[in-house]
Amino acid sequence: MSAEESEKRVAAAQKRLLHLRLFSAGLLGPAHHAPGMLVLFEGFDAAGKGGAIRRLTAGLDPRHVLVVPIGAPSPIELRHHFLWRFAPSLPGLGGMTVYDRSWYGRLLVERVNQLIDEQSVRRSAKEIVDFEDSLVNDGVAVVKFWLHISDAEQLRRFNDRAANPAKQWKLTEDDWHNRSLRPQYLHAIKDMIDWTDHSHAHWDLVAAEDKRFARVFILETLIKRWERDLQRHGFTVPASHGTNYLA
Repeated sequence: MSAEESEKRVAAAQKRLLHLRLFSAGLLGPAHHAPGMLVLFEGFDAAGKGGAIRRLTAGLDPRHVLVVPIGAPSPIELRHHFLWRFAPSLPGLGGMTVYDRSWYGRLLVERVNQLIDEQSVRRSAKEIVDFEDSLVNDGVAVVKFWLHISDAEQLRRFNDRAANPAKQWKLTEDDWHNRSLRPQYLHAIKDMIDWTDHSHAHWDLVAAEDKRFARVFILETLIKRWERDLQRHGFTVPASHGTNYLA
């Protein structure tokens, strides 16, 4: 996708996302009980999650969206059920949260690094499905993106980060370690999608080799899912005022 086309469609999508966000927050009319929106980003290191999140939130007031970067659980969090630490940041009715990584670390990092056994992996997958189902039943839309890049493209982006002083902080020893385990991650990713892709919380797989395409795809897909969820809850989705964001 050309830079011109990508920028045009990203800008249009950002306007529409702002419109939907203000509507679902009850700031454009009587929609105080609109469903919450939870957007999860997973993907290989350097797949473009951060850039996609920046484009998603760029047009929103910071007071109206919570972005949560998820790292390794703390010692205190490890003493609780693995989903416990996410409770404070979950969106309520009319709220919005974006996760940069999520509880799927349980089925990816923890599994690949053999921090939990296979019985715990399968049990955790079922608990995640049930947890997401309970969120949806309680009025939260769950939108999940997996950003996929090839081994060669990831290496190119790693080397670009290593050579750029402004990007070196993004590249860690953990990133290189995870890259060395790519075959194991591919197996874990396939299982994760097979086990947790359900109608109430569908996985959208993003071809992220081209960042310009990926950002457009993510924003436009989120718009479609957001509108569909509002309609499912009986809301009349506000018109886009002529913005042809899906052209």
